[in-house]
Amino acid sequence: MGEVQRNFNVIDADETRNIGGQDVAFNQKRVSGSFNEDFTFTNDHIWIIDGRVIVEPGVTLTIQPGTIVKGLGEQGALASVLLVARGADIQANGTANDPIVFTSYLDNINVGEFASTLDIENDLGLWGGVIILGNAPIVAQANEVQIEGIPSSVTAGIYGGSDPADNSGSFTYCSIRYTGQQLGPGNELQGLTLGGVGSGTVISHVESINSADDGVEIFGGTVNISNFIVLNPDDDGFDADQGWSGTADNIVYIGASTSAGFDSDHPFELDGPEGNDAGEPEIGKFTNGSIWGRSASDFADLRDGAQYDLKDIYFFGFKAGVDLELDADGSTDPNDASKKLSDNPTISDNYANDIVAFSGLQFNGLDRDGATSFTDITKILNDKLDASIASVADRAAQVTNNEDVKFPGANSIVTTANKSVGADVSVLGWSYTSALGLLANF
Repeated sequence: MGEVQRNFNVIDADETRNIGGQDVAFNQKRVSGSFNEDFTFTNDHIWIIDGRVIVEPGVTLTIQPGTIVKGLGEQGALASVLLVARGADIQANGTANDPIVFTSYLDNINVGEFASTLDIENDLGLWGGVIILGNAPIVAQANEVQIEGIPSSVTAGIYGGSDPADNSGSFTYCSIRYTGQQLGPGNELQGLTLGGVGSGTVISHVESINSADDGVEIFGGTVNISNFIVLNPDDDGFDADQGWSGTADNIVYIGASTSAGFDSDHPFELDGPEGNDAGEPEIGKFTNGSIWGRSASDFADLRDGAQYDLKDIYFFGFKAGVDLELDADGSTDPNDASKKLSDNPTISDNYANDIVAFSGLQFNGLDRDGATSFTDITKILNDKLDASIASVADRAAQVTNNEDVKFPGANSIVTTANKSVGADVSVLGWSYTSALGLLANF
């Protein structure tokens, strides 16, 4: 057989930039097309993603510790993105001392460096991001569908399958920065997008910084993520849907600051299965988290048949008046009967039967301005609660009767001194978030 024809190009792209009056050389290689043979990004070059770069099925892309990958700034459907197709393998394993950095071409970070030169308060949406797809089950309109942010004509964008233990590779000690593109409503690129990724895949020690959309969005699958930071998303922090049934453990969210040029939305936006799901509920879990609200609009938004378990999470530094939304459409209007919980039967049934569950949630009583704003745990959920309630039977009657929704379980209002749950940030010292001093309050 003859040599396989390459579907990708790698060209030298060395350049010199004048930075602060000094000429600085950048040793770079520009990559475009689809990898149809194994390839390695070495840490002695900056690797520039030019457009949609795809790792094809059966191919392994290895990225060495300490490597810097930069995305060019095309917009919309032409956005630069690293797409690991279903059946492909990504081995991007940095270390605590040598993390891998994914950032924008506009960032003057050079080989051997870690700090960005871009504005953490204002820069975002400068390239697409990272997408990893797999063959694990999803609960969508079909068993396999097209991932958001990739045109339907690109078959490498299909995800979903029948292998819960599917392995798309390993992605560890990676810092993803200044990403996110919106192609249209419900069609966006995030910092990290996971579609139908299986439990054999390792996603750990990752941060997503300044995404113009979500920090991470998980579409179905069984993948577990851990030691994960989302900083300054323009939309949501952790977004999950299509029956994702993994666990997100030891997680940190930091909303955009009040002085930033944008606000964050929800730390959690959690949707339920799509299509006709007749099987047993697959419940995604978020455990051991620390959530610093700053500009965030609410504690969380669970909607559209959500099936999730939130446990041992500490919320602090939110603006006054926020709540935890549990509804079908994001509404918190207690005067609109069409938007009360019991008129949205899927989410209300899930709540009544512990398919939506909260335990060990702790909310700091002080708002971001230091005022005492949160004094009653029963008034956190949709901001219209009057008493704690524990039994499933009572909750079922409650939602049937269209009463105010009441917060169940061992959840509490705390002070900074007596909070007893949250993320272990001691293992996150490798991150750029830590280098910026933003974990000091945890």
